Amino acid sequence: MTTTSRLLLLPVVALAMLAAGCGDDDDDGTAPAGVAGDITVFAAASLTESFTEVCEAFTAANPDASATFSFDASSGLVQQIVEGAPADVFASADAANMTKLTDPGLNGGEPVIFATNLLTIIVAPDNPLGITGVADLANADTKTVICAPEVPCGTYANQIFTAADVAVTPVSLEQNVRGVVTKVTAGEADAGIVYVTDALAAGDAAAMVEIPADINVVAEYPIATVAASQNQEVGEAFIEFLTGPDAQAILADYGFEAP
Repeated sequence: MTTTSRLLLLPVVALAMLAAGCGDDDDDGTAPAGVAGDITVFAAASLTESFTEVCEAFTAANPDASATFSFDASSGLVQQIVEGAPADVFASADAANMTKLTDPGLNGGEPVIFATNLLTIIVAPDNPLGITGVADLANADTKTVICAPEVPCGTYANQIFTAADVAVTPVSLEQNVRGVVTKVTAGEADAGIVYVTDALAAGDAAAMVEIPADINVVAEYPIATVAASQNQEVGEAFIEFLTGPDAQAILADYGFEAP
């Protein structure tokens, strides 16, 4: 089936990292008071559109606060934090990469699950090859692309293949989920495994083929402050806002499900 999102803030692009930010440049002083300070949030690439809007709502509620985002694969982002990259908050698309922050004690607060996501097959509009399920991805004539195995969406894809008892040989292994979407929407691949939210963000440029619940994976998204952050208060306030009703409604608009 083909599904489009009513909220398309950013095009799907094949970038190793996408940086974005929001702040109080246009604040007229009438907004309610809140925490003050600047934070940098390292977040999974699948959160790009939703976190852009969440950021706007957060800074509207906290006019003296601002946030800058770096979006990429969770595996790459946590590695950068471990190596000393200046991040205040880390939002991962899986628990495994969050443990790379918590095991060495690099987290400031305990991780909180703020959303879940499902995986889907992404294909070209109108599904020209007539792909009906995961088994079709094993067809030698179907060019399938997934994320690299260390990237959460790659790990999830391989779990789905195992559950479906199919052997799929990808033609490409991408460094984040946006790379998979771009390969399919550009016509360089016939199909890929991505999050439902990323397929929705592609709009009319792609279609989705549902993966049955018995072989699908529920991706859990944890978030935590980074111990080295000099602004724990704003980081904690962002996480609290993210788990509140306003941000949860925004996430739902983009296809995420509740924790």
